[in-house]
Amino acid sequence: MMERTPKNRPETGGQHPRIGLALGGGGPLGGIYEMGALRALDEALDGIDFNDLYVYVGVSAGSFVAANLANQMTTAQLCRIFVKNEADVHPFHPEVFYRPAFREYFRRAAAVPGLLWEALGRFASNPYDQSLLEALTVLAQAAPAGLFDNTGLHEYLRRAFSMLGRTNDFRELRRRLYIIAADLESSEAVRLGAPGFDHVPISRAVQASVASPAIYMPVEIDGRYYVDGTLRKGLHASVALEDGADLVIAINPLVPIDASAAVRAGTMKPGALTDSGMPNILGQTYRTMVYSRMQAGMDQYAEQYPDADIVLFQPERDDAKLFFSNVFSFQSRRMACEHAYQMTRRDLLRRADELEAQLAPYGITLRRECLEDEQRTISTSLYGEMLPVYVARERQGKRRSRFSAGVQNVSGILNNARQIL
Repeated sequence: MMERTPKNRPETGGQHPRIGLALGGGGPLGGIYEMGALRALDEALDGIDFNDLYVYVGVSAGSFVAANLANQMTTAQLCRIFVKNEADVHPFHPEVFYRPAFREYFRRAAAVPGLLWEALGRFASNPYDQSLLEALTVLAQAAPAGLFDNTGLHEYLRRAFSMLGRTNDFRELRRRLYIIAADLESSEAVRLGAPGFDHVPISRAVQASVASPAIYMPVEIDGRYYVDGTLRKGLHASVALEDGADLVIAINPLVPIDASAAVRAGTMKPGALTDSGMPNILGQTYRTMVYSRMQAGMDQYAEQYPDADIVLFQPERDDAKLFFSNVFSFQSRRMACEHAYQMTRRDLLRRADELEAQLAPYGITLRRECLEDEQRTISTSLYGEMLPVYVARERQGKRRSRFSAGVQNVSGILNNARQIL
């Protein structure tokens, strides 16, 4: 987190402060963490509307969440639809992220005979240049470019953003939205949604941003192939700063586990990480690389943007509960979202004095009474706010019932009058 002295803080002159939101990656579980953290921030911070910020920046899973917020989906709706599976249109299922790329499998399999003949031909023409086993390494080209096809995510978002009041066009959004992806061939980070890239459908941009190499197929856009934007940076908060944001709220789910600290904290058993298999080991490696780059980037922001404020929220490194959660289980997703919600609430309360001083110039205050409520859960947060709506609907229904009863009585009197006459 960066701070600055009060004399350098912006004078808004009665105008709304330019507040940006930067959301990092982390796969489906990272998105669930961001939803829980955002819900905690939404109810604890007074003076900020997460559906009406100056700029939104999302990479990988963060692009999914940022695109929905920019499309006027509230933090409560995100949690209810994507965590509690209570979509008002159609439910979201995590398996849309994990559809096997069968077409790619078949295409690569069909290439095996040709590659085999090529390897044998090379060996036969010059057996002293390389061994038969070395010649057969050409068969590695038959490996698929990705295990899964995330086209289903694009289709889901395209339908969701076609609803009234939402859009799949960057140019029609009320606020700026940048989705970060990496050009596979040039390795450069691309800001989908910026001029020159704002014609790309938002759903396609999100699909490209979450396409982790080897896990997902690269996504073709205008003849170029794009993959996960975290290859360059884990957060890309600089995009919001370069766009003019004075304050950036950043959420980074990609934090490597400190196994020793987690064992001491009781959130992890000794040896659980190495015993959990290759996926979690690769995940720990990936998190470590992204996290180290993120830390270096945060240090650079302090020098490059001395008049900017960045408030960072991320999981604690000794807490392994999120690391081993199963996104295919509704119960696990609810627990992960609840855990992120409570973790962020504790962080807000712990840093309350510091945050109040930092956020005050932007007209943002902390609702301490909300943070100090130890009985509060994400369920009470989601459904407690709906109680006035339910009460209003019930009262409206009662008024309609009384009105209907009155109409029926008048109709009965008129019918009786007609019979008498």
